[in-house]
Amino acid sequence: MNDQTETIEQPEDETEDDYALRNRVVAAAIQAANDGDRALLLEVFEPLHPADIADLLEQVNVQERTKILQLAGDYIDGEILSEIDEDIRNEVIETLEPSVLAEAMRTLESDDVVDILEDLQDVQQEAVLEALDVVDRIAVEQALAYPEFSAGRLMQREVVIAPEHWTVGDAIDHMRAQSDLPEQFYHVVLVDPRHRPTAYVTLGRLMSSRREMPLQSITEDSFRVFDAVEYEGDIAYAFNQYHLITAPVIDENGRLVGVITIDDAMAVLDEEHEEDVLRLGGVGDESLSNSTLEIVKRRFPWLGVNLATAILASIVISLFEDVLQAVVALAVLMPIVASMGGNAGTQSMTVAVRALATRDLTGSNAFRVVRREAVAGLLNGVIFAVVMGIVGVIWFGSPMIGFVIAVAMIVNLLVAGLSGVLVPLALDKVGIDPALASGTFVTTVTDVVGFFAFLGLASVVLL
Repeated sequence: MNDQTETIEQPEDETEDDYALRNRVVAAAIQAANDGDRALLLEVFEPLHPADIADLLEQVNVQERTKILQLAGDYIDGEILSEIDEDIRNEVIETLEPSVLAEAMRTLESDDVVDILEDLQDVQQEAVLEALDVVDRIAVEQALAYPEFSAGRLMQREVVIAPEHWTVGDAIDHMRAQSDLPEQFYHVVLVDPRHRPTAYVTLGRLMSSRREMPLQSITEDSFRVFDAVEYEGDIAYAFNQYHLITAPVIDENGRLVGVITIDDAMAVLDEEHEEDVLRLGGVGDESLSNSTLEIVKRRFPWLGVNLATAILASIVISLFEDVLQAVVALAVLMPIVASMGGNAGTQSMTVAVRALATRDLTGSNAFRVVRREAVAGLLNGVIFAVVMGIVGVIWFGSPMIGFVIAVAMIVNLLVAGLSGVLVPLALDKVGIDPALASGTFVTTVTDVVGFFAFLGLASVVLL
């Protein structure tokens, strides 16, 4: 046993990422599963955080993952399940014994249970719900009744509350007498007789104040509430914008129904950022755990759109067959025009899409941002026009070819800067996600305009 465990130790001078799973750890887990050695597998798992175990399960293939899960048994708890990528969570849950799954669910806060359940099929949802205590099941079912991606789905039902007329001593005595407080909480929420949240007190202020101090006198100015049907993305933005730690959630009557904490809000923010990056690349919500067929299905639509736009650019080129046949050098220079325009447009587009997501780009400053990008594109165009003009003269010995490529460079980089901002703004205005569709449209604009400017000018000047 000792000899085997030594293989998963890491040399101090190894240069791997401190927060990445060591290859030896993954290999040791696979070996233990293949050998049916539960003791070794648990020894491998023991020093790992639940998030690391989830990463390990995501990195192995389906057969290896099944063996590991069957061997680990009841070691797979709720924390590990909550960290596993949703694309393989269904598979993991199907592998677990019902008793193991039931026990894992009982250890989680209600918001984590909801997060797991909402991605499961109806049969699996029912199996998990039946494993919960009656009170917990009712709370989870009520949360699932709220719209997807709403505060009601994101919140946890476990809240520490106190009547607004209590003192510090009353609150401390109440918490000490409770046996079912949340594992982690940051505020005590004050409520009026109608169970409506009116303020909150941080635990730090609570514990540092005298017992006779009224809770109302030590409340925080940062207090704000959210409706249960409010979109979770807006809530995550508010948490980040106003540096919130906790925020109560209310129903349509203004009554307290739960609380959202910063870890859940930041998880939403991280998911939205990741989604934007993936959509900019035209791959949707793809992950490394997806099968080959799933990857093909998700990438195919946008590859098809790109093909259509490429055909459009080719049609523009075909309009100038005569000048291309007469001046072969133009065919050599065309990829430069397309590449420079595409890259410049992508730069502007990335900044614009990110600014829209963070609400930094609005109607009030849109004109200034468009003007800035246009000027930046123009200046870059002039600089590279000089460079390519010189290259054209030296390479092909023709000042006119240098002139044509120089002017085309100015036009294309100017248009790239403009389209990189205007396209995302237009898509956002009509309710289309800019991260999803901007890339294709910006590339089309820069290709079509670049080729038209380059070949059109060449047909006038060189023929």
